[in-house]
Amino acid sequence: MKILVIEDDKDLCLSIAKGLKVNGYAVDTAFDGEEGFSFATCENYDLIILDLNLPGIDGLEILKELRMKNKESRVIVLTARGQIVDKIRGLDLGANDYMTKPFHFAELEARIRCLLRQEIIMNDVVISCAELSFDTASRRCYVENTEIKLTKREAGLLEYLLRRKESYISQEELMEHVWDSSVDCFSNAVRVHISSLRKKLRVALGYDPIQNKINVGYIITEGIDCNDE
Repeated sequence: MKILVIEDDKDLCLSIAKGLKVNGYAVDTAFDGEEGFSFATCENYDLIILDLNLPGIDGLEILKELRMKNKESRVIVLTARGQIVDKIRGLDLGANDYMTKPFHFAELEARIRCLLRQEIIMNDVVISCAELSFDTASRRCYVENTEIKLTKREAGLLEYLLRRKESYISQEELMEHVWDSSVDCFSNAVRVHISSLRKKLRVALGYDPIQNKINVGYIITEGIDCNDE
């Protein structure tokens, strides 16, 4: 899943990004309001972490403009503004959650997981397809009770496909949501990592749950063995 962190405290911003990357998220960073506004309104993010006290463009203005163009991206306001009037305004402008500084990173992670689960109206941290399951908290994949060892990128791909189970996902969309903006859009990164993921799943399951339809994209579905990469 792809996250944008807009925070003018560069050390804090990079620290948050580092922690999220360790847990398998693709993360972009912006250190001022203008850069943050450009990223937020031009890219597709699953979730945005937004400070309010930003140089250039205020965080609330970014939120207001974002919601005029994009109602899908989840937004967590993370700010030193702790007054109830600020919280009300932020939530009324379209924030999905509001956290005040100082904060615990573990709580931020939990809130991120919660908001991303809400996208598909889930109440559990585990998403699954037949006997294949993925724990979004631990970032681990299982077939029944046996863990399948995945790289961070493979885990990111599997999570995104499982969240949209039974729907075709284009290579471009996978690249947008599993890689950060530094990736070369002309590379074969998706194909390489999908191929590795499919091989691991095929060994563990005895069949391949991921199907590729030329010029359409990839789909994860139950009980179909596909070898059309």
